[in-house]
Amino acid sequence: MNNNIFVSSEVGTLRRLIIHSPDSGLGKVVPSKAQDWLFEDIVHLETMRRDEYDFYVKILLYFLDNEKVKGKLSEIDADKSRDFHKPSNKKYFNSDKVIEFEKLLSDILEMSVVRTQLIAAVCAVEECSYQFQNEMAKMPNIDLARVLITGILPNNKMLFPPIPNLIFTRDIGIVVNDHLLLNKPAKYARTRESLLAKYVFFNHPMFEDLQGKIIEITEDENHFLLPEEEQEGRLNTLEGGDVMMVAPNHLLIGVSERTSVEAARQAIELLFEKNAVQKVTIVKIPQKRDYMHIDTVFTQIKRNVWVLLGSLGRIQEEAEKQSIWEELGQQPSYEALTIKQFINKDGVVKVKNFANLEDLLSSITKDDLNCYEPIKFVYSGNNEFPYGAREQWTDSCNLLVVKEGIAIGYDRNDKTAEAFREAGFQTIRAAELLEKFEKNELSPETLTDTIIMLPSAELSRARGGSHCMSMPILREF
Repeated sequence: MNNNIFVSSEVGTLRRLIIHSPDSGLGKVVPSKAQDWLFEDIVHLETMRRDEYDFYVKILLYFLDNEKVKGKLSEIDADKSRDFHKPSNKKYFNSDKVIEFEKLLSDILEMSVVRTQLIAAVCAVEECSYQFQNEMAKMPNIDLARVLITGILPNNKMLFPPIPNLIFTRDIGIVVNDHLLLNKPAKYARTRESLLAKYVFFNHPMFEDLQGKIIEITEDENHFLLPEEEQEGRLNTLEGGDVMMVAPNHLLIGVSERTSVEAARQAIELLFEKNAVQKVTIVKIPQKRDYMHIDTVFTQIKRNVWVLLGSLGRIQEEAEKQSIWEELGQQPSYEALTIKQFINKDGVVKVKNFANLEDLLSSITKDDLNCYEPIKFVYSGNNEFPYGAREQWTDSCNLLVVKEGIAIGYDRNDKTAEAFREAGFQTIRAAELLEKFEKNELSPETLTDTIIMLPSAELSRARGGSHCMSMPILREF
């Protein structure tokens, strides 16, 4: 097993991950471009950073690299400049366990050949002038890294669009055991983000052991022969929010608004060819903005505990109940969900169907994880109308597990928090938890069955939760 890069579950103890703190590009999103840049609203950047995301970073550090923060929080919080959180500053936390993407990018810019190639590639994508390409080549690496991410020059001039979705590092790639499945984004707004990630994964020394194990989704030759107006609808697209490593032998891939069935099929072929996993399940969810990725409608908290949107839990049963009225002409109100499991055994692939999402999740718990404790489903909004849909929209189902049974969620999802408490979990606000850690009243090592409630008024506007804001690269399971 690679000591640096290995993920075989969603709930194993998290040891290393990649994040990206909200950058100045988010503060440049304007209403007329918000949806083009995949935001539902404009955000207040300083509130998002100082009062919300910084708590996320401090909690991650406490669990993964606590010497960076233990006993230092008062000093860190008192510094209004936030130097602790800035990769360009000497006071930056600089953890090799909670890893900032901007730092990785800055590192590879030290390589002259990579630097030249990357500047040229970005300038080609963004159609920069040749003159400015030469100017970029003269920038210090840390400034250049920031420009490549934010599109903003040191003099605050905007050169090209920001990539505000880079905060959701889950989408740039997924570690599948000792392999890496790269994303291929569905929206043009994420093209530069994907390009930067590709250069990092192929060139940074941290990922040296992955060479030969990085899987890329490509277009087939027929795509380029189609008329231009037909090409967009046939793109092979895959984003990390639609990929979950739920067991050492089992990967889930969502087919959604952002991930195409063609990309899912190609991923299965490549994963089976490399013997990365033996089982892949395709979960096709309704293609609409409400859901976006499968991790917006369910995530795993423990081997036997899942949080999900109740209306998608037992769709087949609901369809059967309404079928008699459908035959009489009433339009059905349920949504479509298709689940097909592909099992590779000695080169022969068999297909198994699941009628309901809950049946699939139960099978993962029992058949893949060999856990026979009673299975618990915690429902968005406590399955009460209209809170299930309201809180799913603000990421009630999108939680990051830092240790089995310990997960980070958003504080605004009150009814979902109530459902967790009814399921035997405690809920605690991020600031209170950090205070108790500092006073040694609680410890990350001994904490059990807890949902950490992250401040989220601005973060939730970006349409992604703590699961989206993380790319785990090492879990112990």
